[in-house]
Amino acid sequence: MKPGMKLKSAACDTEVMVVRGKDVVVDCGGAPMGPDKPATPAALDPGFANGSQIGKRYVDADGNVELLCTKPGKGSLSIGGVALQLKEAKPLPSSD
Repeated sequence: MKPGMKLKSAACDTEVMVVRGKDVVVDCGGAPMGPDKPATPAALDPGFANGSQIGKRYVDADGNVELLCTKPGKGSLSIGGVALQLKEAKPLPSSD
């Protein structure tokens, strides 16, 4: 995966853009994502059906992979069966 690469879910409408990444397989809805949407959609895994939100960034626990959701869907993002987390916004410094 390279920054700027776009991935599409095989199980739902989710699309993401890679902000930071390694050579890992990203899953959405329990099915691997790829550069093209397959002609026949994969079944949505109920364990990974929490949905994805447009404009939100998703990261792995180590912070090595960061994805920006460009199109929402019913599937949730994961790597190796471990769900990705929403990246928290950094708090702004107080203006004294």
